[in-house]
Amino acid sequence: MTHFTFMPLRPLIIAELGTGHGGSLQKAKELVDAALESGADCIKFQLVYADEILHPNTGVVPLPGGQIRLYDRFKELEVPLEFYGDLKEYIEGRGKLFLCTPFGLRSARELASLNPRLMKIASPELNHLPLLTEVASYTLPTILSSGVSLLADIELALSCFSPDTPVSLLHCVTAYPAPETDYNLRLLENLQRIFGIPVGVSDHSMDPVLVPSLATAFGASVIEKHFCLSRSDKGLDDPIALPPEDFSRMVRAVRQVEKEFEPFMPPQQDFKSSATFMNSAAYIQVREKVVDAVKKERGAALIDAVLGDGIKRLAPSEKANYDRTNRSLHAVRDIPAGALIGEQDVAVLRTEKVLRPGLHSRWLEQVIGRTARQDIPAGEGIRFEDI
Repeated sequence: MTHFTFMPLRPLIIAELGTGHGGSLQKAKELVDAALESGADCIKFQLVYADEILHPNTGVVPLPGGQIRLYDRFKELEVPLEFYGDLKEYIEGRGKLFLCTPFGLRSARELASLNPRLMKIASPELNHLPLLTEVASYTLPTILSSGVSLLADIELALSCFSPDTPVSLLHCVTAYPAPETDYNLRLLENLQRIFGIPVGVSDHSMDPVLVPSLATAFGASVIEKHFCLSRSDKGLDDPIALPPEDFSRMVRAVRQVEKEFEPFMPPQQDFKSSATFMNSAAYIQVREKVVDAVKKERGAALIDAVLGDGIKRLAPSEKANYDRTNRSLHAVRDIPAGALIGEQDVAVLRTEKVLRPGLHSRWLEQVIGRTARQDIPAGEGIRFEDI
C-alpha cells in the first residue's frame, strides 16, 4: 500500500457523494465520473446502517430537502458491501482515491475489509469513542471532521490515535447550509499549531469558491465539498451540494491559490517542512496578497467576517446542535426500573431533535451492568440519574 501524506497548501480535494446514489450503482458511477471530470482527487461515500446512527424513535429531522424521517431513509440506503467494493475498484482504476465514512463498528470493520488507503470520520462521530478506537487500530491515514465540537472534544478524539498514524483535522460548521461568515478560517492556523497536525475544511456553505480558496491560503491540506449532478436531485445533501460546473470552479480557484505559493514552498514533501514554511515571512506575504485580491473582488467586510478571529467556538448556525447532532448513550429498548442494563440495551447514537441527549460515549462501560433507577423509554438518552 502506497503511503499517503496530507500536505498543507497542496490540498486533497474530496467530492463528497455521500448517499446521493440512492442505492443505484449506475447512479453512483455517473456521480464518480462527473466528480472526477470536475477535478476531484478523492471520491467519498457513506456506508450506512440506520441502527448505527439513529434510533427509530428519532422521528423527522429537518434537512436541506425538508422534514425527513431519517431512520427510514437510512434503512432505504443500506446496500451490500459489494456495492462499495465495486466503487472502490472503479475509482482506483481511474487512479484516484476511494474514501468512505463508517458510522459504527460494523461499518468500520466492513470498510477495513476492503483495504482502503485512508479513512474518514464525520463530525457527529467525533465523540464516538468506540468507533474512533476501532478506526485508530487500523493505523490508516485518517481524516477527522470537527463540526459542532469544542477544543476538548478534538483533543479527546485525537488521543485515540497513535502519533505515528497520519491524521488530518477538518474544520467544519455543522449546518446545512452553513453561512460563509460562520467559518472563522483563521482557526485553521491555530488548530494546526495546537495539535501539530495538518488541517483542512469540510465546507457546507453554498458559495463554490469563497471558503475553499481562502482555506487554501490559510494552509488547508484537505478541501471537502458535497457534489451532485443537480441540486434538484433527491439525495439528502443535494440541495447544498455543488453541481459539476460549480465544483470545477472550486477546483480551479483552489489550484490557483496553490500556484501562488509554489515558488516559495520547500522541496521536501512532508508536513514538518510545510509547517515551518507557514511561519515564514514569504508565506505571510503571499497569503496576504491572496486575501487582498479576494477582498477587492468580494468586499473587505465579507472577507474579514469569513476569516474571523481564529478562536475555536461553536458557530452561531450550529450552536443549537451541540449534544444533539453528536453522539451519546441511548436506550435501544424500553428499560424498566430495576432492570440490569446489558450491552444489547445501549447504543452510541445521534440524538437529533426529539429525544433527550444521554451521557458521553466515554461512560459506556460504566453504564453496562448497572441497574436502571427509573424507567428509561426506548430511544431516550441514558443519564446519570437513570442508573
